[in-house]
Parts: sequence; structure tokens; C-alpha cells
Amino acid sequence: MRDTVELLAPAGDFKCLVTAISAGCDAVYFGLQDFNMRDRAKNFKISDLAEIKKICQKDKVKMYLTLNTIIYDDELKKAEGIIKKAKNYVDAIICSDISVMLLCKKYKVPFHVSTQCSISNSETALFYKKLGAKRIVLARELNLKQIKKISKIVPVEIFVHGAMCVAVSGRCFTSQFLFNQSANRGKCLQPCRRPYEVKDNQGNLLRITNNHILSAKDLCTLPFIEKLKKAGVISFKIEGRNREPEYIDTVIRAYRKAIDKKLTKEEIKELMAELNKTYNKGYSSGFLIKAPTSDDFSGVEHSSGTQSKRFVGKITHYYSNLGVALITINAGSLKIGDNLLISGKTTPLIRHKIESMEIDNKKVEKAEKGQEVGIKLPLCRTGNEVYKIWKKKGKK
Repeated sequence: MRDTVELLAPAGDFKCLVTAISAGCDAVYFGLQDFNMRDRAKNFKISDLAEIKKICQKDKVKMYLTLNTIIYDDELKKAEGIIKKAKNYVDAIICSDISVMLLCKKYKVPFHVSTQCSISNSETALFYKKLGAKRIVLARELNLKQIKKISKIVPVEIFVHGAMCVAVSGRCFTSQFLFNQSANRGKCLQPCRRPYEVKDNQGNLLRITNNHILSAKDLCTLPFIEKLKKAGVISFKIEGRNREPEYIDTVIRAYRKAIDKKLTKEEIKELMAELNKTYNKGYSSGFLIKAPTSDDFSGVEHSSGTQSKRFVGKITHYYSNLGVALITINAGSLKIGDNLLISGKTTPLIRHKIESMEIDNKKVEKAEKGQEVGIKLPLCRTGNEVYKIWKKKGKK
């Protein structure tokens, strides 16, 4: 790891894992198929731990396993089994239930206390430190001054970018009440992201400017990252285990640059333009600079990102001696000038603009569904998926 604050990346699957490492993260956090707060992510299996470790060790990237949901009595043995099996692979376990913390102590596995514990003061942080925690992931309701004070007592990690729950630190019951799918068990259906109407008990409808009254904007700290560096935090955490590789790639690269040097105003502007291309619901500084206002609620149900992607096809063969990929087009078409994304289980995300194409050794300007086309590409692999980047209508 670099001699600076740790950049901690989410990894929902192998594609995102290799992409995060390639983009420059110092550590990754990921879940297995049980007891993690992103149950709807693809996640990993216990049997994947050896392969994950092999990939991470190559670049000296640390591995943190999330076991941070509510745990019931009849699940304790299963949780214990996971900890025993994970012990020789992970650098720490991120947890919120004290039973899991005690099991980590029993098997001598370092543990970090999840933001689910809503640690917001020095005394609580000190309690978990005495319990054996190596690191505290603070509640998101804190400002920089409060974070700095706690960081003098215990090693602190904070979220610096990504989605925010209307319940802030995530302990929300809306999904449980409406659909019997508990957010505290990693199964949130995100009903907060929907537009709502406000009525009184006589059926009178209240007209409101923004009917996404429960949908918070995403956190983005890049514009004031220098202030965060001075707060004594040891790890900057990116939210996004449900996100795609291109999101991970863009966000990690942006924050890697921001951590490694002091950015100019122009560089911040350029990086923000890149972040705006990715999935987002608008950006907010959360509680870090000031308390949120109505301006910190999103006006969209899905994404404000300026770009999207569409699946085109797969690489059926890669000629390494020529640096040429043979792509079978399964949907849509490709033409000169199109921007591509290529991803695979063991292939870091590749971005490429098409400059030339050939079909049957003849140069072409366009290739349609059902055709096989040859395109010069950086090193990739057979089976890699190919997507075309689209600029959304009305977006600059």
C-alpha cells in the first residue's frame, strides 16, 4: 500500500475486483453469499477466497470481508464457520454484531466495526477499541471536526463517495415494512428511490417541487478532499458493491489522483466531469461540511449520469500476435468512432475508441448484428463482453 491514506474499493464480483485493482485501490471489501449488506450483489462464494487472495496478493491489495448484517441465534454456527474458513485469507472482517466481533477475537481475526453501528462519538469508539476493533467505520452523520476528534482516539475509516440511504447510516426499515425484505439483512428494495405523492386524510394532494422526497443524492467529497486528508482518517471508502466495472474504474481512478496529489481547480473540474458520466443521483457533501438541506435530495429515480452502455457482443478470439479481437455482434451495431467498454472475470476494464474494423480481411465502416468483426484492442480474452458507450439525450 502507498504511504498515504488507504483507498478502499468495493468489489461485487470478479470483474469489479480486477478493475478496482487495476484502477489503483489499496484494499477491497467484498461480501459472500451470507450476512452482508449487499445481498442483491453478485457476491462471492467461500470457495472463491483462494482465488481472490491470489489476485490481491499480486498487487499487495488488502482484503476485507463484510459480515455486517443482523445475526440471529440459529445463524451463529454458520457465521462461525465462515469466520474459521476466511481466517487464512482476509486481512480483516467488517462487522456490526457483537457476536461476530467476539467470534473474530476467538479465532484471532482482525475486525473493523461497520458504519451500521452508527458510531458518532469518542466514548463509543473507545468502547469498540477496547473490545478489540482495529478500525472504526464512522457514522455518516458526522462533520469533519467531529471526525478529526474521534480519529485521535482510534483508527478511522469514512465513506467518501457513493449512494446514501435516507436513513444515512443505513439502518432503515421501510423495505421491511412494505415488502418484508429487510435492509438490515442486505435485502433492501430501495423504495426510497421512488417518487411519492403527499396527501392529507381527506385525500387532498399537496403539490411539491420534488416528489423524490426520500431519495438522497450521492456523496461526493472530491471537491474538498484536501480537508478530508487533514482529518486524520486512515481509509477513504467508496460505496458501490452493486455497481458495474466502469463505475468502479472511473471513481477509483479519480480518487487515486486526488489522494496522491493536491489537485488544481481545473483538475477537480475535469475529474468531476468524469464522475458525472457514471451512475449517480446528483452529488452532495453529506454531513461533512454542513447539515443536509432539501437541496441534498435527488430529483431522479434512476441515474443522472451523462453516459450509459449497451451490450453489443462477445470476443470470440483474440490474436495476441496482431493485437486484434474478433467480436461477434449479438445486438445493435458498431461503427468507426464508437467508444467501447470491454470487461471480463480476469480482465481489467478496457476503454477503446474504434479507429478501424475489418470483416473477412476487408476494411469496413460499420458492422451489424450477426457479423464477426476484427478490431485492434489492448490485451483481452475470449469470452470478454463488449459494450458500446452511449451519451444520454439531453446530457452535456
